[in-house]
Parts: sequence; C-alpha cells; structure tokens
Amino acid sequence: MTTSVATDLWFRRFRTADDDRPPRARLLCFPHAGGAASYFAGLSGRLRPDVDVVAVQYPGRQDRRGEPFATDLATLADRIVEQLGDGPAPDGLPLALFGHSMGATVAYEVARRLERDHERPVDRLVVSARNAPSEHRSAGIHRLDDAGVVAELRRIGGTGGELLADPEMLQLVLPAVRADYTAAETYAWVPGPPLRAPIDGLCGDRDPRVAPEDLRGWAAHTAGGFTLRSVPGDHFYFGADPAPVVSLVRERLTARA
Repeated sequence: MTTSVATDLWFRRFRTADDDRPPRARLLCFPHAGGAASYFAGLSGRLRPDVDVVAVQYPGRQDRRGEPFATDLATLADRIVEQLGDGPAPDGLPLALFGHSMGATVAYEVARRLERDHERPVDRLVVSARNAPSEHRSAGIHRLDDAGVVAELRRIGGTGGELLADPEMLQLVLPAVRADYTAAETYAWVPGPPLRAPIDGLCGDRDPRVAPEDLRGWAAHTAGGFTLRSVPGDHFYFGADPAPVVSLVRERLTARA
C-alpha cells in the first residue's frame, strides 16, 4: 500500500502499537451505503495481528466530510484503484477484498480493474448482502424524501434508533446515505470476463432486502469457484457479530499463508 497523503485520505488501518508481529495476509474492506471505514474497526480487532485490515474511506463522510460525494460506482472504483498505485499488496501478502452491501459491488469493480491492469490480481473476493452485478436491481430509495429514506434505514437496521430520532444527526448522515444510494441504485454492470479470483458470498438469513439465494448469481462472475454461506442475522448481521467474516478470512487467507 502506498503512503502518500492522498492514500492516507482513502485508506484506514486500526492496528495498535502491540501489533508488532508481521501480518500473514491483507483484507481490503469496502463499506455499505452511508457507511465509513470505521465500520470495520471491530473486524480489525478480531483479525489482528495475523491479518492487516485496511478499510476504504469514501469521500464525503467523517474526516472527508468537506469533499464531494461519489455518485457513480464505476468512477469511485477508478479513483480507489488510482490511489492504490502499485497495487494493494506490493509485499506479496495474500489479499482478499471484502465488500458489504453496496461495498460488495465497489469491491467487485475494483477487483476487475486490478485483474485487468496489474500483474498480481486479488486472491479472493468476499461479497456480503448484495445481489450479483449482472442481477442488479433498484428499489428507488434515492428518489424518496427524507422520511422515506429514514424508513428504509429503520427497515434494514443500518442505523441506531437514537440517531434516526435526532434531527441534527440526521442532517449529517442523510446526505451521505442519499448520495451512496444514488450511486448504488444507478449502477449499470458492463459485461466482461469473469474474475479469476474465487468469490465467497455471505448473507443474513433474515435480511429484508437480499435473500441468501439472491447471491447465487455471483457464481457467473468468477472462473475460480463460488461458495455461499447463510449466517444468522439481518442485513447488518456483520455489525452485530463479525464472527462469520472472521472465520471465513482466517480459513481462506491465513491458512493459505
């Protein structure tokens, strides 16, 4: 991973001073709509020091609040790959990309670009709570008024009830949520070769938007094999318990290392 000022804006690590043992693998994480890099801090804590967890920070939120939002997923993927410079794992560590919800589509588009433009593609793509790109569908959330967007957030359980009841906090959160939904729901898949990297799918068994079976379409997007795991929980099963992701990453990445 490069260490320029621009890269510091785009990528976050949550390692501590105690993490003096070199990692055995790297996991590059992509947040959901309205999400931020900090969503993966807990996952990093569970995987350290064996796995170097690096989370993407999209523009327009937290410490990047003053920047314009990305409202096109293909352009966002282009910018992320550009910031990766000489590749996300120039040290040769086994590398997986993990994307949750909208982040799964962004991770897929980044993986496509890395396979096309870099000699060393990713080792694995892990997608969570998201339909396959070729089966993309829009619920029209980005066209709803604020009350409609808040109702959707309550339905999928993505934001705490206290925050949704606080008008001031809502004014800070809703612009990022709406911009991300715009990017996610207007995404248009461009046909191309399947990834060489294998794909693992994860989905909550009580997800109100995406059923585990909906992820089977990802199999058509890889020549490396596809697996699917249904886990307990709703759309944001991962925030409540990252254990399924921890288990899969350890099994797929650190075992190989």
